[in-house]
Amino acid sequence: MKDITLGALDEIPVGEGRTYAVDGAQIAVFRLRDGSLRAVDAVCPHRGGPLADGLADEQVVVCPLHGHTFDLCTGAEANGAELSVRSYPVTTVNGAIRISR
Repeated sequence: MKDITLGALDEIPVGEGRTYAVDGAQIAVFRLRDGSLRAVDAVCPHRGGPLADGLADEQVVVCPLHGHTFDLCTGAEANGAELSVRSYPVTTVNGAIRISR
């Protein structure tokens, strides 16, 4: 695994997500209301919905197109569908967002 710096933490308002391009992949990073971060693939495997635009709470993100719900820690589809996205370890270092990939 390698650590990759995505951008400044201040780029993501609390309660929202942003998409970053990393080595040809799209990764959604969410800054949760409690201040913690979560990172998952940014594209819903169902029909390509933009997960960073979905509603997120401390546990899940809901795809804005068709309502599939993904666990922000594991990437598993929370309602039992055979869909999943990859989740990534994410931290901040000196105000910068870093993921391990």
